[in-house]
Amino acid sequence: MKNDFLKYQAQTSPYPLGMEVSHAKGSYIYDTNGKKFLDFVAGVSACSLGHQPARVNQAIKDQLDKYSHVMVYGEYAQDPAVAYCKLLAENMPESLDKTYLVNSGTEATEGALKLARRVTGRSQLISCHNAYHGNTMGSLSVMGFEERKQVFRPLIPDVDFITFNKESDIEKITTRTAGVILESIQGGAGFIQPTNGFLTKIKARCEAVGALLIIDEIQPGFGRTGKLFGFENYNVVPDIVIMGKGMGGGMPVGAFTAKAAYMDLLSDNPKLGHITTFGGHPVIAAACLATLREVTETDLIPQTLEKEKLFRSLLVHPLIEEIRGKGLMLAAMMPSAEITNDVIFKCQDQGLILFWLLFEEKAIRITPPLTISEDEIREGCAIILEALEEIV
Repeated sequence: MKNDFLKYQAQTSPYPLGMEVSHAKGSYIYDTNGKKFLDFVAGVSACSLGHQPARVNQAIKDQLDKYSHVMVYGEYAQDPAVAYCKLLAENMPESLDKTYLVNSGTEATEGALKLARRVTGRSQLISCHNAYHGNTMGSLSVMGFEERKQVFRPLIPDVDFITFNKESDIEKITTRTAGVILESIQGGAGFIQPTNGFLTKIKARCEAVGALLIIDEIQPGFGRTGKLFGFENYNVVPDIVIMGKGMGGGMPVGAFTAKAAYMDLLSDNPKLGHITTFGGHPVIAAACLATLREVTETDLIPQTLEKEKLFRSLLVHPLIEEIRGKGLMLAAMMPSAEITNDVIFKCQDQGLILFWLLFEEKAIRITPPLTISEDEIREGCAIILEALEEIV
């Protein structure tokens, strides 16, 4: 299978890990040789309830027995999508009450950028250096990492960049600015949290000049940081929220949410201001609804902070310079990229899945399912410490 994988399936890098997957359950993935791997990555934060979550699987099966795709998004009222958007509104600040369902986080970014321009009538977009919001052309335009962008230029014009947590850069937001797009915790940059009220100061500046604040919750969202959404940790309410990854319990989905007065602008002048064939797909929406119910009706969200404490207490070693992030969105910082690579590969050999971050080469991603147990955390951390001792 690996040979066919490399021959027929387009790749994202010259050296994919290439594990041949047999099945997955809970916090473990099994390869075709029967070896099991403890998953500290959760599909890059997407499998928020672990693998094969019973409530999500049952919702998918129940919906498949009723109907699957019946009409392009936005024309028919379909119960899973309607119920999901309603429950989402009930769990968000009052001003964020209308949601557009799409197929991925990057499509949600595209829709949010369009909406900011449509609402304000302006063109300038401001993002952050080392930001990542997806990889389609609009999302790529607000990616703050030139090495990944250069060969695809020209991109969307009138995009400027500020440095995350640099207050003097806030003045770059002016009456020309349509929207400022920020991650509530910078992901690819190394799981960097906002400091000194940075997000609230950005929001105040946006309000002063009439720009919209777009917060990207694709990674932090759906309970990973001890709140349903990361922005709730930092005393700010955005104008538009972008979602993806963990919202579908492992199914492909994205969404962007804003107040109804803004979202309604996408339906007229021009009509079809944003369209998507499979957005709001009833089977995917059923999975999202089951996932949201599970994380809001249980104690999984507050547990993330207790599990963070356990990770921090266990991962103490001279080669771990710091652990960044919040909840179960953590990055263990190594002295060098070479050590990071060595640890990740050694751990995989010993049955633990770790991964990299996009731009910070010294970081080891630790983003397990929210459902991971304390015993599993201890098991995985012991493997990491053993790998570090081998390197020493």
